[in-house]
Amino acid sequence: MSSETILYIILAGILALLLALFQYFRKGKNMSKWYMFFSFLRFIIIFSILLLIINPSFEQLTLHVEKPNLVVAVDNSTSVKYLKQDGAVKNFIETIQNHAGLQEKFNLDVYTFGDKLNALDSLSFSESQTNIYHAFKQLSQVYKQSTAPTILISDGNQTYGNDYQFVHDLYKQPIYPVILGHTVRYTDLKIQQLNVNRYVYLKNKFPVETIVVYNGSETVNSKFEISNQHGVVFSKPVTFSKEDNSKVIHFTLPATAVGVSKYKAQIIPLSHEKNRVNNIKNFAVEVVDQKTNIAIISDFLHPDLGALKKSIESNEQRFVSILKPDNIIDKINDFQLFIVYQPNHRFKLLLNKLKTSNGNYFTVIGAKTNLNFINNTSEVYDHDITNQREDYQAVLNSNYHPFIIDDIGFESFPPLQSHYGSIKFKQPVDVLLNKSVHKVSTDDPLLVTFETQGRREAVLLGENIWKWRAHSYLENQSFQEFDDFLGKLVQYLASNKQKSRLNLDYNSFYEGNNHVVIKADFFDKNYVFDARETLHITVTNKVSELSKTFPLVLKNNHFEVDLSGLEAAEYQFTVKATNEKISKSGSFEILEYNVEQQFLNANVSKMKQLATNSSGTPYFMGNSEGIINEILADNRYQAIQKSTKNTIPLVDWKYLLAIIASSLGLEWFLRKYNGLI
Repeated sequence: MSSETILYIILAGILALLLALFQYFRKGKNMSKWYMFFSFLRFIIIFSILLLIINPSFEQLTLHVEKPNLVVAVDNSTSVKYLKQDGAVKNFIETIQNHAGLQEKFNLDVYTFGDKLNALDSLSFSESQTNIYHAFKQLSQVYKQSTAPTILISDGNQTYGNDYQFVHDLYKQPIYPVILGHTVRYTDLKIQQLNVNRYVYLKNKFPVETIVVYNGSETVNSKFEISNQHGVVFSKPVTFSKEDNSKVIHFTLPATAVGVSKYKAQIIPLSHEKNRVNNIKNFAVEVVDQKTNIAIISDFLHPDLGALKKSIESNEQRFVSILKPDNIIDKINDFQLFIVYQPNHRFKLLLNKLKTSNGNYFTVIGAKTNLNFINNTSEVYDHDITNQREDYQAVLNSNYHPFIIDDIGFESFPPLQSHYGSIKFKQPVDVLLNKSVHKVSTDDPLLVTFETQGRREAVLLGENIWKWRAHSYLENQSFQEFDDFLGKLVQYLASNKQKSRLNLDYNSFYEGNNHVVIKADFFDKNYVFDARETLHITVTNKVSELSKTFPLVLKNNHFEVDLSGLEAAEYQFTVKATNEKISKSGSFEILEYNVEQQFLNANVSKMKQLATNSSGTPYFMGNSEGIINEILADNRYQAIQKSTKNTIPLVDWKYLLAIIASSLGLEWFLRKYNGLI
């Protein structure tokens, strides 16, 4: 409290005393005991009110003891049960939770993880994926500012994600791995990896690559086979030894029928082999009878050309050719879509032919585009000519309705460069992306689609889209999100099918029952997205003929249902709108595959390396009691006494209000009682 505030309080006390004495002195010739008491009450009232006006502050010091956290992360995947360690894990968790020494020294937090991290509710060992790195990434956000030694109970077998043995750069806590499983190396044959294209073309042969690995010391013979519903379609004898312990098998298979073709790859197990689950790998390919040919036409070289080609050709159903405007005139009938990149006067004959043939095309307008030519050629839009350039970022229009589109982080993408100025459309268009300048959204479109005279067109008002694809890879370690976005745009432009009010987005087959997601988009009669509709999906198992109905959940600008709980089988489904008689059907297949059953042993080397990198100690489940003694004896984990200093203003002190109210009430009552009122 400052000296100035103390001076104000003293002056307030003097003023309150003078006012109280003045009010009662002038009313009586002598000061009786009642008048003295009334003067005291009046002094208390006036002084308290003046204190509230001055509102001095007081410092309050609070001491508390903060114990370190002990984090326990338990692998809840099916591999723990497969390795017969589930009972030992439950007993060990119970020991930790009931240990008096740990409870006294630590705040105990127990989590389970598979593909996600969750607070411990129960241990089911039913997770079908394991991502140890992601679990530590989430823990690093919770325990960033505290001491939290961590016990990791796992077999160390991660099915996807970044390499967790280097997670100490992210998670700055000592990690004590408790390793589940056996260190004994059993003789084992397994299919390590199988590579095959997702889509193949009718009457073509598609390549398959398989990597088979042997773990053992003796020389053994086996046979590798590929079979389908008609029998064995490929076989090859293989021989392994301690030195020659892996084989890469290349072969091709014919695509004879349109649709999804299922295959089973198998390495015949040895007679004494313990784990035979990893000897089999199911896979499927979708046979299509048509390939989409797309032409990118440009008068100069630009990184966008390669990015567009790579992105579009990530779908094996599409083939891209990069041509000059003079070289494509006689080949127009060979392509289903044309990407006109920054056109100039050399594109005049091409655009005239496209309009005559009613061909679909996608125009990219950039800094080198001849706007005079664009304005003279296009019948749909005009662009202002300012001879200035500007950088534009993208903002997704959530009301875009021709097809379902996900927000892949457009607002964080690098800006595209184009001409400064507005574009005016002479007919209604569907805006997919709007422009944003310096993070300020505008009403000007960046990417639009429209239909005119039965022809579909798109216009992108910016170049350097290759930066978007590169940024998407840096964010997701994969080009898939960007390629899917561009693939949907290309699919829409390459097709002239009539608009449908109910659109579905799903895969023909799924590997395992994880992430089986079907999306739907529903529009009203004006083709505006209708979030009021209720959609349901009925899924029928083709073999058992058992049907289940699920609601589709509204998520952002589309409907979605997660069918990940379904067993591996072939399914037919129908999506119906509740309020209107609109439905659409399809089929998909869930392939039987459990990646967690591919492991026979614990990954001891990585778990030990994780402990070394994080200044922890590895243990096996058999001697896991030692980890409790070590953590209790470690002087790094001590309780810390912390003090908290709070500045509390007097106006927050509720008792002062009570004093004022009680003093006023008491004065009024006594004066009333003595007949002074």
